[in-house]
Amino acid sequence: MKSLKSLNYGIVGLGIMGGSFAKAIRLNILSQNGSTGKILACNRSTACLSQARAEGIVDETFESSRVREMLPECDVLFVCLYPHATLDFLRDNRDFFKPGAIVTDISGVKGIFEEKLPEILRPDVDFIIGHPMAGGEKEGYANSRAEFFVNHNYILCAQPFNKEDDLELMRALIRDMGFTRITETTCDIHDYKIGFTSQLCHVIASALVQSAESPDITAFGGGSFEDLTRIAMINAPLWSELFISNKEKLVAHIENFERAMDEFKRAIRDGDDDALRRILSDTREKRLAMGAIRTIVKN
Repeated sequence: MKSLKSLNYGIVGLGIMGGSFAKAIRLNILSQNGSTGKILACNRSTACLSQARAEGIVDETFESSRVREMLPECDVLFVCLYPHATLDFLRDNRDFFKPGAIVTDISGVKGIFEEKLPEILRPDVDFIIGHPMAGGEKEGYANSRAEFFVNHNYILCAQPFNKEDDLELMRALIRDMGFTRITETTCDIHDYKIGFTSQLCHVIASALVQSAESPDITAFGGGSFEDLTRIAMINAPLWSELFISNKEKLVAHIENFERAMDEFKRAIRDGDDDALRRILSDTREKRLAMGAIRTIVKN
């Protein structure tokens, strides 16, 4: 396997995630003795490029119009764009990737990649479908942190065309960036589970905020509302695309949630104390079981 310290890493989209990748690679890999690799970054706006270079995080920067000058130098390329923009980028620049390069994404939906990649990629470029389960609520390079990745999970959806040596290199890179768990699964399972654990949660948080008759109702907040709605401070263009790209699985989860809400509503409306206690007791046991499964998987 190639040495991680000798590779050139490219970042397309130097926002909160692209910046965090650059910082984690710089801190954990390229700051070591004997490192000869570089970090190259491309972004549409130039302010973050100047900042990252001034901080010593990236070695070379490229405006979007010059990305085709950067791509032939990248051994590993992180495309940190929205899902469909990622596919467009791969299609538009397929002839400029370095032969033998590993290219990967960070998108929150995977089915569209499994469907479209075979018709886009060159056979000498290995695209590894990935999803880092980490980050923050605020956007932009200024809010990026290498620490976001520490003790977090990274999902890989290996495809039949992926080379085992490249997958092993990617696993090593993920671990060195600070992730402590790598989950390998299919694109279909990824989209089903992320539809529940992430997308549905964002829908519920947003709906709860929308249901408030007036903003001043939160004057009586004691923490519960704040905890439940933290993720409602949402990037509308990104999450709209994620929701619609995974609409079949997400709508099914929403319908299951609606049935659970109807059960609560009936018990409360009818004053059915026995039914409500049963629902709440079942909920507690189910949540404890979920926590136990998460602990087993994490360890």
